[in-house]
Amino acid sequence: MSPYAQRIGQTLGIAAQQVEAVLRLLEDGATIPFIARYRKEATGSLDEVRLAEVQYAYARLRELDKRREAVLKSIEEQGKLTPSLQEAILKAETSTELEDLYLPYRPKRKTRATIAVERGLEPLARRLFEQRDAVPVDILARPFLKEEEVPTIEDALQGARDIVAEWISEDRRTRDRVRYHLARSAVISARVVKGKEVEGAKYRDYFAWSEPLSQCPSHRLLAMRRGEQEGFLRLRIAPEDEEALLQAIEQLWVKKSSEAGQQIQIAVRDAYRRLIHPSIETEFRNSSKERADAEAVEVFAQNLRQLLLAPPLGERRVLAIDPGFRTGCKVVVLDANGNLLEHTTIYPHEPQRQKEDSRKTLLHLVERFRIEAIGVGNGTAGRETMDFLRDIPFTPPVDIFLVNEAGASIYSASAVAREELPHEDVTVRGAVSIGRRLQDPLAELVKIDPKNIGVGQYQHDVDPKLLRERLEFTVTSCVNAVGVNLNTASSHLLTYVSGLGPILAQNITAYRAQNGPFRSREALKKVPRLGEKAFEQCAGFLRIRNGDHPLDNTAVHPERYALVEQMARDIGCTVKDLIAQKALRAKIDLRRYLSDDVGMPTLRDILSELDKPGLDPRGKAQPFEFAPVRSIEDLAPGMVLPGIVSNITNFGVFVDIGIKVNGLVHISQLADKFVRNPADVVRLNQRVRVRVVEIDLERQRIALSMRGV
Repeated sequence: MSPYAQRIGQTLGIAAQQVEAVLRLLEDGATIPFIARYRKEATGSLDEVRLAEVQYAYARLRELDKRREAVLKSIEEQGKLTPSLQEAILKAETSTELEDLYLPYRPKRKTRATIAVERGLEPLARRLFEQRDAVPVDILARPFLKEEEVPTIEDALQGARDIVAEWISEDRRTRDRVRYHLARSAVISARVVKGKEVEGAKYRDYFAWSEPLSQCPSHRLLAMRRGEQEGFLRLRIAPEDEEALLQAIEQLWVKKSSEAGQQIQIAVRDAYRRLIHPSIETEFRNSSKERADAEAVEVFAQNLRQLLLAPPLGERRVLAIDPGFRTGCKVVVLDANGNLLEHTTIYPHEPQRQKEDSRKTLLHLVERFRIEAIGVGNGTAGRETMDFLRDIPFTPPVDIFLVNEAGASIYSASAVAREELPHEDVTVRGAVSIGRRLQDPLAELVKIDPKNIGVGQYQHDVDPKLLRERLEFTVTSCVNAVGVNLNTASSHLLTYVSGLGPILAQNITAYRAQNGPFRSREALKKVPRLGEKAFEQCAGFLRIRNGDHPLDNTAVHPERYALVEQMARDIGCTVKDLIAQKALRAKIDLRRYLSDDVGMPTLRDILSELDKPGLDPRGKAQPFEFAPVRSIEDLAPGMVLPGIVSNITNFGVFVDIGIKVNGLVHISQLADKFVRNPADVVRLNQRVRVRVVEIDLERQRIALSMRGV
C-alpha cells in the first residue's frame, strides 16, 4: 500500500483501501470524471469532490516530502544534522512544523544577532541566557568591550540581547505559544492611513474597525486586504490581550529576578515585537487569506456550476440580437447547430428610430429562416429591444428570451472567436455568442475565462492559481456530467472532455471536417494520436445521435456494451428494444450480472441510462418577463417585482429586476428563518419575487427582501 494512503485516509475520513485505489487509478492516467462515473466499485463510489480532495492531499504530501528532503540536505551540508533532529524532521506532519525545525539552520541574511556574533558577543549572550551568575551584568559585559565595535557596556548588553532575542524567536516552544494565543483570541483591526480619508472613502466602513479574526467573513477580509493593497488601510492581527501573551513567553525564559533575568526579559519583549509577532502575524495573514480565498472560490465555483448547467434552448433555429442605441442592434441568424447564416444591423431606437424598417427586417428574417426563438442581450438597450420585439406580430409566435451577455465582449475579441468566425468583426461575434448561449449555455460559456462571467465574489483578489484550478475542475465536471455531442461540439468544448485536451480536440474536429460526422464511438480510434487510453477515458462522455449503435447516445461506456447486449439476449430482444420499452427493462435481474469487476453501482447506472438515453439533465430554457420598470428612479419602497438571481455571495444575493442596477437581497432578508448560506435558499438564474426595501440614488444601490413575498 502507498505510504500516503493511510495518512490521507485518516485526514479525510476515507478508508485507506479506497484512497489506495484512487491513487492507483490516477497514477494510471485516469481522470476524476472517469473514476467517479466508471470505477465506482474500486473507490467505493467516491464522488468527484472526494476524489479531488484525495488528489489534492496527495499533491500536498508530495510537496511536503520534497521540501523535507531539501531541509535535510541543507542541514547535513552544514554538518549540524543530529539523529534526534533528523527524526523530528522525518516525523514533521505539516509545513509549519517542518519550517520551525529548519528555522535555526536556515541560511540568514545579516541580522543584528549575526553582527553581534561577529563582534564576539555570543559568550556573553550565553552567560546571560543561563542566568546563573549573581555577578552584575556590567561586570560580565566589561571583558567584551572593543574600542570601535563594542565601545560601551550598553553596546555589549544590546548585542547580547540581540543574540538571545534571535534564539528565543527561533525556538519552537515560543512560536507555538504565540500561535496558541493567536488561534484562541486573534483580533484583526483596520485603520485608515492618515490623509487618505477622502480618497479612500469607499473603505470608510473599515477606517476604525476591529473584530475577532475567527469571526471575520471572507468577503470582509478580502475587502480590507484590498483597501490595504490600495494604500488606504493598515491592518494588524494580534492577540486580544498582548500583555498576557508576553508574560506567558517570559515564563518560558526568565528564570529568576536577577540582573541577567532582567536582560532576558528585555530580550523576550524585543524578540516578540521585532521578530516573532511579525513572523507569526504573516502566518495568520496567510492562513486567513487562504481560508477566505477558499470560501470565495467555492462561492464562485458553485455559481459557475449553476450558470454552466442552466437549461439550454436546444437545437432550435435562433435569431440573436446584441442591442444598442447609437450604433444600432446587431442581428444574427443561427441554424440549429449554432452556425452563422446571416447578419445585419437594425436601428429601432434613439437617435435613428427606424422602427418600421427594423420591424420589416426582423419579420423577413424570422419567416425566411423559420426562426423558432429570439435571444436578446441584457446589456444596454436590452429591455427597450424586448419591448420593441413584443409589439411585432410574428406568425407563428416566437419565444423571446433575455440572455445574460456577461463576457460576450471578451469572447468576441478572443483567439477562440477569431478562429471560429475569422471573417466577422467583433460585433457579429458578440451577437453570435448571445445566440449560442441561448441554445447551449455550457458549450458557449466554456470559451470565456470564468473570471469574466461576473458571478463571483472578490475573484480578482484571490489566489489566481487556486481560482484557475477550481474553476477548471468545475467546468470539466459540468461538461462531463452533461456529455458532449461528438458531431457538433467545438474543439474548445471537446478540450474539457475526460482524456482529451487541446491537441486531441483539434484532431477530432479536423477528422470530422475531413471525413464527415462520426457514425460510432469506435470510429474515434481512427483519429490521429487518440490511443486506447484516451479512448477509454473519453468515450463514455461523448454522444452520437442516430449512430450505428444505440448505446452511443448514452453514458454507457463501450467497455460495457457486451454486458448490455447479453442482457438483451437473455430476455430475447435487441438493445434498441431494451431502450425503447420499459416493460422489457423491468425483466432484468441485475444480480445475474454481478462479477469481480462489475458491481451493483455500475449495473444501476447502466439501467438508469437505458431509461433516459440522450436525455439532457439540464431541462429546457423558459421565457421570462420583467415588470414594467426601466430605471432605479421608477422604483419605490414596497414594490414587489419579479427577478432573476444573477449572483450569489456569502453576504447575500444579487437579483436582476430588469434595470441596469441589480438589487441586493442581504442574507438576513432571504427567508423568514435564519440562513447561514445563501446557496441553501436560492440558485443562480432562479426566478424569484422580491420587495423593494430601500433605494440609494446617490450610490445607485437597491436593497431588496424575499421575506414574506
